Amino acid sequence: MDDLQGLDEEIDGKKELVNFIIDHTDRWRDYRNQNFIADWEKYERIFRGIWAEEDKNRKSERSRVISPATQQAIETRHAEVMEAIFGQGEYFDIKDDLQDRNPIDVEDLKNKLYEDFGRDKIRKSIDQIELMAEIYGTGIGEVTVSRETLYKPATMPMGNQQAYGVMEESRVSVKIMPVNPKNFLFDPNGTSVDDCMGVAIERNVSIHKIAEGIKSGKYMDVDIGSFFQSDELEPTKEVSPFRDNKVSLLTYYGLVPKEYLDSIEPVEEVLEGELEDYSDMVEAIVIIANGDTLLKAEENPYSMKDRPVLTYQDDTVPNRLLGRGTAEKANNMQAAIDGSIRSHMDSLALTVAPMVAVDATRLPRAAKFEVQPGKAFMTNGPPQEIIYPFSFGTNDGAAMNTSKEFERMLLMATGTLDSQGMVTPGSRDAGGLAPAVAGIIKKYKRTLVNFQEDFLIPFVNKAAWRYMQFDPERYPSVDVKFMPTATLGIIAREYEQQQLAFLVQTLGAQSPLTPVLMQAIVKNSSLSDREKMLEQLAAISKPDPNEEKVAQMMKVIEMKLMEGQVAELESKAAVNNANAQKAVVEGQLAPEETKAKVLSAISRNLPSEDGDANAEFDRRVKVAELMMKEEDLKIKKADSVANKQIVEKQMQ
Repeated sequence: MDDLQGLDEEIDGKKELVNFIIDHTDRWRDYRNQNFIADWEKYERIFRGIWAEEDKNRKSERSRVISPATQQAIETRHAEVMEAIFGQGEYFDIKDDLQDRNPIDVEDLKNKLYEDFGRDKIRKSIDQIELMAEIYGTGIGEVTVSRETLYKPATMPMGNQQAYGVMEESRVSVKIMPVNPKNFLFDPNGTSVDDCMGVAIERNVSIHKIAEGIKSGKYMDVDIGSFFQSDELEPTKEVSPFRDNKVSLLTYYGLVPKEYLDSIEPVEEVLEGELEDYSDMVEAIVIIANGDTLLKAEENPYSMKDRPVLTYQDDTVPNRLLGRGTAEKANNMQAAIDGSIRSHMDSLALTVAPMVAVDATRLPRAAKFEVQPGKAFMTNGPPQEIIYPFSFGTNDGAAMNTSKEFERMLLMATGTLDSQGMVTPGSRDAGGLAPAVAGIIKKYKRTLVNFQEDFLIPFVNKAAWRYMQFDPERYPSVDVKFMPTATLGIIAREYEQQQLAFLVQTLGAQSPLTPVLMQAIVKNSSLSDREKMLEQLAAISKPDPNEEKVAQMMKVIEMKLMEGQVAELESKAAVNNANAQKAVVEGQLAPEETKAKVLSAISRNLPSEDGDANAEFDRRVKVAELMMKEEDLKIKKADSVANKQIVEKQMQ
């Protein structure tokens, strides 16, 4: 009896848990469908170029042409963001905690993560997630953990012989699975995955995977059948979807009342209280098949108690979980472009195809009138009176010109480049290109920041935690900090390369900054042998020890040479000063010497008689005075020249 009572309690607990989750997810689905699903399906049709009746701009519209403007904008932004993430090879780095007493080999841990991410094709998954973010506005990924068996060819020695065969190796696989927003359910009251009461992912899976999960013990052993419910869970709309061997699976990550989990496996004491009480809830993972069959229900098994679902907004919409994508930005202009092109195509049908008016009473009985080259028409009377060709006029090309203007506005709204140049006419020169490129780069960086902070680094953290929990031998449990390294997309990189090349050209080859700029140019490039080129540039820019010694010796020689030149100049200056002083002294003594010579000349060879002697003496005195005055003038002139030379020497 106790066993039967426990079984009944377990069955009731399963039903209550299933009803609790289905009740909430149904309301979340209704909210999503009423507010977003119609727009998402329209964005998908525009991206794939699929026409639908509801996409008509007017009732009389006959053309089904869809402009590729939005497709180009989505692909351009998607390629730019992916280049910014993976263009440099490494898209994250690891930094060890400085206060950690047990330092680890950070480089080895990073290499292991990159190796495992490569095996699990993380780059391909992120590529799909980012593309859906551009279309629907939100990128969503589910982190899954599984154990895989790898088979490797190997040889084993057996005595003197070698045995050839295959070896099995088990490894932990952590993947990020892309989730279409049409298959994602969330609590509308939350603004992030962690803020919601719970999130759920719906998808159709093959029945063999359910059977495999039941056999391995991943799912409960229940009787489940495959049947097709609806087309809502298909990732893309198909004309005739495949309907056999499908199981509708709902995976719920979030809070559930603790009583429901405890009642699945009966305990000694059952908690009392209302089942709808939200005060005592635990983080759980619940999987429900076909809307009513419980396959799995357990408390969150992960060591960090985190939800394995990540989302990010392509363009930020405040206080909302879902973001705004490129298709939404281009929606209005896409409708305008399609309307202009379709009206032009409809007018071509009236102006290009030949049309005639016919007098039906004058045609032969049962005549079938068709306009064809070389066809003969039988009429009961003159043909020019019975058959009259006419047209609705010539086709006006204004609609196509208008569509080009709408396309320019679409590119402005999405911040992308067209195939012919920048969005602003006449801005292809250097002066107009720089501000346009700068604005585009800023818009791309907004998306890149959202991706890095809300998706990339949280995913790397979750992946590292999963590896540390389920593969501790390969990944030791340590506290490390992950940092994004993606910074520039292809447009930003090309723009920066142009600026660096201009600096190199301006500075010249002999500038000490040129090797540094060359390293930056090679580092920003996408060359396959970039690392080798960087090593060679580093070796070239690194000074040779022998060259340093020679350079130091040359500096010593130059210093000594300069000291000798200074000493020589000082000695020459001293000699010049001595010569100048000598000239001054000689100039001062010259008048006295002249006076003495004059007195001596005056007193010589005078006449014997007194009268004649006095007269001759007076005459000689006057002549001497005149000569002395003339000599004084010469001396003063020489003094001025000497003083000028002294001043010049001193200035030198």
